[in-house]
Amino acid sequence: MALDNPTCDACGGRMKRNGSTTSGAQRWRCRTCGASMTHRIDKAAKQLKVFLKWLMGKETLREQPCSKATFERRAERFWGLWPLPEPTGEAHDTLFVDGIYISKELVVLIACTKEHVVAWHLAESECSASWAALMLKVAPPAMVVTDGGTGFKKAVRAIWPDARVQRCLVHVKRQVVRKTTMNPKLDCGRELLSLAKRLPRTKDADAAAIWMADYAGWCSKWERFLREFTLKDGRKQYVHERLRSARHSLNALVKDGTMFTFIEMQKEFGGVWDSTNNAIEGGVNSQIRLMLLNHRGLTTLRRAKAAFWWCYLHSEFRASEAEMLKTMKTDEEVEGLFALASKKKTRGDGAPDEFGSAAPEWRELHMSGSNATGWF
Repeated sequence: MALDNPTCDACGGRMKRNGSTTSGAQRWRCRTCGASMTHRIDKAAKQLKVFLKWLMGKETLREQPCSKATFERRAERFWGLWPLPEPTGEAHDTLFVDGIYISKELVVLIACTKEHVVAWHLAESECSASWAALMLKVAPPAMVVTDGGTGFKKAVRAIWPDARVQRCLVHVKRQVVRKTTMNPKLDCGRELLSLAKRLPRTKDADAAAIWMADYAGWCSKWERFLREFTLKDGRKQYVHERLRSARHSLNALVKDGTMFTFIEMQKEFGGVWDSTNNAIEGGVNSQIRLMLLNHRGLTTLRRAKAAFWWCYLHSEFRASEAEMLKTMKTDEEVEGLFALASKKKTRGDGAPDEFGSAAPEWRELHMSGSNATGWF
């Protein structure tokens, strides 16, 4: 008997081919009890595997084993799925968090370790409520590395009050460079740029102490210089406002104690703790951007779902394709929580929106209190 021959649902006996139906489906008859049935092999799991291989790869639709129209027809079902995170409750020593913008009004917030993605959340902006929704999906880590932001700062105090925060030193350096430029004209700016460039290379307590002393010396040396101002329309205007802004941002980090948290963790727990967000910037965000670049032309919603698929396939709880089809939420199941506007947005001049698709209806997506779903 062929390996794909079905068994009888009534008695479990062997079945034999018994012609076909008017639609062309194979008919089977039980050799024991005579029961008749039709049997079709479900190829959805194999088709999902092909779809995901295309989504994660560089091949075009025309390079698929079937026609472009057939592939798009099959893929329509899979675009209706929502690959959502499944909280495991596992607590991690270090989590890296960041957001990748799908459009001007849509961002995917992501939390990951060096090995896999832990959680992701679809939001309208990097506000505190959005960060809190992401954090609620994950057990509080010992330390979290972030590129900063007032929304994150407020959320982490509320949701992960015991987690230690490390500000990514690469982003701190970039923040200073935006104010000084890479070629400062003033000695004050050159010295500050030199200090900023040293930050990512600071790896131990001695180097951190030297940096702090040098920075304090810079602040003292240029204090009077940075107080210079002129009067414009009767109002005081500082001459070196950009350098003052860079100093203010560094002072805030020193005051918060988030610049060298990784060194404190090394002292308390031993081992090596991270001081940058390179794990998520290079290992997650850049890969998602490359995927979206390879598949230019997707609608905003599909771009968001593509990012969700990437996160899910690189998480620790990835299921088989057959299990994905059984357990994943569909558009119909989340209807009312996530609705896509039917009309395309237009700019003030009447031209179509740059992204070519409507934004989500956020009032329906975000719920609070006892009605919160936690799906996104």
